[in-house]
Amino acid sequence: MSEKIPTIKEIAQKLNISISTVSRALHDHPSIGLRTKMQVQKLAAEMNYEPNQTAIQFKQGKTFTIGLILPNLMEEYFSLAINGVEQVALENNYNVLIGQSHDDLEREQKILDTMRRHRVDGVLVSISKQTNSIGHFEQLEKYNIPVVFFDRVPNVPHIHSVWCSLYDSTIDALELLFKKGHRRVAYIQGPLSLNIKNERLEGYYEAHKHNKIPINESLIVTTDLSKAVTEKVFEKLMLLKDKPTAILAFNDTVALDTIQYAKKMKLKINKDISVVSYANWPITSYLDYPPIASVEQFPNDQGARATELLFKLLDSKSPEDLVAVGNIVLKSKLIVH
Repeated sequence: MSEKIPTIKEIAQKLNISISTVSRALHDHPSIGLRTKMQVQKLAAEMNYEPNQTAIQFKQGKTFTIGLILPNLMEEYFSLAINGVEQVALENNYNVLIGQSHDDLEREQKILDTMRRHRVDGVLVSISKQTNSIGHFEQLEKYNIPVVFFDRVPNVPHIHSVWCSLYDSTIDALELLFKKGHRRVAYIQGPLSLNIKNERLEGYYEAHKHNKIPINESLIVTTDLSKAVTEKVFEKLMLLKDKPTAILAFNDTVALDTIQYAKKMKLKINKDISVVSYANWPITSYLDYPPIASVEQFPNDQGARATELLFKLLDSKSPEDLVAVGNIVLKSKLIVH
């Protein structure tokens, strides 16, 4: 049978002093004499006494836990983001409660409600592809639970967010392809709900304009990020009379699905078709035919900066402080493989 966990009351009884005196002595309160402090702390150590964290949290009005909601941990990108979140949380003596939405709005809402009921002190989130409104996150305001969006950020005003600008890197990606002789570059974009700032598409247009290359709208297609739909839209592109010789893919998942299907179609990768993507997963470097380049979005840094921002919100003393914290925009970088 396991031993009973010692309590402050038992320490007080053994020393014949009050519970409040024991509590103050354990917290090194100046009102308690040195001799009494030493007696209390010595006995507490001998009894293997540990503070009741639940009671401490109740007294301080904090759980020292933050919630983190991500689309899918199977994606290396989000696993890297977790590293940044956990490192900053650890430095602040906080725990991280993680939930996966699997790109499902209803699941995202249920996870958020569970975190609220468990009284997390704040929430970090990268929204699902189905999230077209943030009412469920706005509800947390009445519980004084701050929210910071990162990476997948809703295009609405008055939110706290950390995201990576993709405009310049998209232009760099197109410039790379143009220099390699490509003139028909298709863009497989993700769900419209995730084209938050539409920087990929804006960069795509600008690069064509700057190089005086006509834009063929039939080369711009949309996937819901599923393998089946990505294959379907790629096949549609390859049936065009003037088929593309290069693909700009929404992320590395779309890029890898595209490459895999291109190989099934007996296309030679980086000869018949070249691919540039976003996210720059480290694992792609182990592939026989990786994308020729990928836009680095620094998930670890995004996770860390978002967590730092969340702690600033938690430390805010007034509504003015909350407004002043604002948003953080990082700069992406094209990595040529």
